[in-house]
Amino acid sequence: MGRRPQDIEKIALELINSDDAATKKTIAKKILDIAYKRGVYPSSIHQLYMARGKGAFAGFTVPAINLRSMTYDLARAIFRVAKRNNSGAFIFEIAKSEMGYTSQIPAEYTSVILAAAIKEGYTGPVFIQGDHFQANAKKFKEDPEKELQGLKALIADAVEAGFYNIDIDSSTLVDLSKADVKKQQYLNYEVCAKLTQFIRQIQPRGVEVSVGGEIGEVGTKNSTPEELRAFMAGYRERLRKGRAGISKISIQTGTSHGGVVLPDGTVAQVKLDFETLRMLSKIARDEFGLSGAVQHGASTLPAEAFHNFPETETAEVHLATEFQNMIYESKHFPTELRVRMYDWVKANCKDEMKQGETEEQFIYKARKKALGPFKKEIMGLASSIRDAIAAEIETKFEFLFKQLNAVNNKELVDTHVTLKRVIMRKRKTEKKQEVVHDGEGAD
Repeated sequence: MGRRPQDIEKIALELINSDDAATKKTIAKKILDIAYKRGVYPSSIHQLYMARGKGAFAGFTVPAINLRSMTYDLARAIFRVAKRNNSGAFIFEIAKSEMGYTSQIPAEYTSVILAAAIKEGYTGPVFIQGDHFQANAKKFKEDPEKELQGLKALIADAVEAGFYNIDIDSSTLVDLSKADVKKQQYLNYEVCAKLTQFIRQIQPRGVEVSVGGEIGEVGTKNSTPEELRAFMAGYRERLRKGRAGISKISIQTGTSHGGVVLPDGTVAQVKLDFETLRMLSKIARDEFGLSGAVQHGASTLPAEAFHNFPETETAEVHLATEFQNMIYESKHFPTELRVRMYDWVKANCKDEMKQGETEEQFIYKARKKALGPFKKEIMGLASSIRDAIAAEIETKFEFLFKQLNAVNNKELVDTHVTLKRVIMRKRKTEKKQEVVHDGEGAD
């Protein structure tokens, strides 16, 4: 029968507190084995999204939630919300950059989320996503192959850890100085196609990893139909015949990551272009069979804006910064710990402070960097404190699920998503030893 659910928290905390990557992976394997026995499966949302692209269903937006801190506690809260609302289509994600400053490697992130599902008695597919697996434009210009190899290594590590959903962000390589739109998008679709093919080569047997592309870098100009069509034309030309392509496309509609911070440290109101979302989502579905458009940087939008996402048939919305803010600003978060974290930011991130910026603006933007160094202290807080903070944020999760109409879709997800138990085995090649993923049918 495996371990009782009440033991799983101890295992998860042991993993979080370990400083050794090999130990983390050993504990991660233990949690994965328990998860499978409990009916919890890391899964790909690709099949569901492809069904949406064919018009099989409509009317809701999938929340993709980045957990930067208190991952175990907040994941538990999300699973509670999902169970109450009969929800199955929701994603846990973490960006390439977040893995660094939050000190959460892929194996840890996946395992802590699976542990949370076990603790809450949630069963079925769990979607874990690599967000913004992003090409660095400067490094790419200096050495394209080296930058690509770095992204491939990250993707391989993530897929091995159960990230069966990967968002490729090569939109940083778009060159708006070119007159022709397709030439502007050239490096973007070229790199996206190469990385898609790499993912198809390493994905587990029986699992079609969900891949996302991006045509507009968040924080820059709004995306256009011409850019979407140019990207997709080039991408399809480059993709090997017979290979599954992307299932969604991220666009820019007026947001920025973390929001625009005012001098007093508050966030300015953002005017989102929902008509662009509606139009590009429709083009993505009607012309290319994708699930639709994806909105990044949305968590700091005003509450009254969220009902617009399902109304415009936005496929997916990414939510991160507000949950981090709610942790820092919770009345339950120890003042003394917050002060020490802010002092650490002022001492260690001072080079990031821009000329003319107030201290409040600087701390708001940089305080995410303290989450990794203080991860153990935060998770070492009394469970009563963590539970109280998580309860506050759970109310927000509930609101967002309902506003996005991401409710009563568990049966739909179970219909379209195939559960696969993935077994890891080693295979030696002439040049190196590589990890091979083998898929089995669900227990």
